[in-house]
Amino acid sequence: MQYMGVYVIVMRWLLWLWVVCMSVSAELQRFEHPVVKTDDSLSFLAVGDWGRRGAYNQSLIAHQMGIIGEKLNIDFVVSTGDNFYERGLTSVNDPKYPESFTQIYTAQSLQKQWYIVLGNHDYRGNALAQLSSVLRKMDSRWLCLRSFLVNTKIADFFFIDTNPFVDKYWSNPKHYKHDWRGVVPRQRYLSTLLKDLDFALRNSTANWKIVVAHHTIRSVGHHGDTQEIVDQILPILEANNVRAYINGHDHCLEHMSSTNGQIQFLTTGGGSKAWKGDLSRLNQGGYEFYYDGQGFLSAEIRPTDAEFAFYDVSGRVLHRFNISNSKGLHSSM
Repeated sequence: MQYMGVYVIVMRWLLWLWVVCMSVSAELQRFEHPVVKTDDSLSFLAVGDWGRRGAYNQSLIAHQMGIIGEKLNIDFVVSTGDNFYERGLTSVNDPKYPESFTQIYTAQSLQKQWYIVLGNHDYRGNALAQLSSVLRKMDSRWLCLRSFLVNTKIADFFFIDTNPFVDKYWSNPKHYKHDWRGVVPRQRYLSTLLKDLDFALRNSTANWKIVVAHHTIRSVGHHGDTQEIVDQILPILEANNVRAYINGHDHCLEHMSSTNGQIQFLTTGGGSKAWKGDLSRLNQGGYEFYYDGQGFLSAEIRPTDAEFAFYDVSGRVLHRFNISNSKGLHSSM
């Protein structure tokens, strides 16, 4: 009987150790996206802060995305979050889903896979609804998870949930009401995510490493830098040769670069409502481009170089630049 008690204690300890190890070493969920172009290039569009049932020029932006998407023969679309305003979805049956997504992005070129992260406004509703496979059954383009990895032949994309990092969302719950189901306990969630991100980046052998999230790292817009992301995520990106960080949150189009030119910080939060004239710190180091209206971002990734372009609501190119695998930057517009 005494031995049985010791056996139970040992087994419980081993089970606890297994759970802890799994939580520390679990990998980001991976998806393979085939590159079908003969030159091994990859192209995509990125848009954020869009879901307003077509209002605030969302429909016009969607129309221009369709035109540019066809011109570039895009492989997929990236959403940087705040997919449904003002408070996300109420359930998987919320009419905002078809009215802000399926019925808006109707161009043939946009009938590709959409890779989507959550924004802070999405967390203010039923966050689990957007993560549900039910939405994908309604519209097969929809792929939304908290954090995940997309592998392609020449680039790896790391989609990261930055919402739980922001302290004020937790310290002022009366003002910032978020659906934290699946996130608490917070510190364990953050610790695991940081380890998973670092592990995935270190083990990536892709020519290009691109990180996608909702919150800014570098910005001269309304929200400015997100200090928690600067402190906790940026060092991991710098240590692992990430070339671009694509985000939304600030309702604008923006390009900033790191001091050594390694990382390009690209804000594409102009999918609908924009904050005209809302600027801060335009003299900040690394400033390359800022536009306070609506628009979106395109990217063409090739084995040796990548070209990015920002477009406004009429499809006009506002800013275009090229980066090479040798960390060089050349802005052509």
